Amino acid sequence: MSRRKNVKRSSLNTRSGLSAFLRRPAVQVAMVLFVAFIVYLIASAGGNSTATLAREVNVDKAYEMYQSGVFVVDVRTQEEWDEYHAPNTTLIPLDQLQNRLNELPKDQEILVVCRSGNRSQEGRDILLAAGYNATSMTGGLKEWYAKGYPIEGAPQ
Repeated sequence: MSRRKNVKRSSLNTRSGLSAFLRRPAVQVAMVLFVAFIVYLIASAGGNSTATLAREVNVDKAYEMYQSGVFVVDVRTQEEWDEYHAPNTTLIPLDQLQNRLNELPKDQEILVVCRSGNRSQEGRDILLAAGYNATSMTGGLKEWYAKGYPIEGAPQ
């Protein structure tokens, strides 16, 4: 009986296979370096955060961006645009946006606006999926107008 216990003990003390491989210091260091490399890749995949826009901004921040020359695309309908719009903006209705991406600058920040903020989120998502640097404006042009920011025409 004592012999059987000794056999079990000796087999537990034997380092073989994967366990022995993983206990080697060089392998452990390599694993730590590999994990650190993966963490680095994940962190760097986000890109330079100062070069990208927030994905959604309020009307006041949008106006600051507008003043600084950001490219503004209005995704409302032609009828809404004719009623009123912010000066020096580009109209591309939301239902046409996917087919008219070539009209937008790839190398410039884009602010997407609409009447109340819902369609601008959809437009922003279309642009982001196509590789553009885009953000949407919450509150829409209704709030823009209410704050007294420049407008051509007037909401009815």
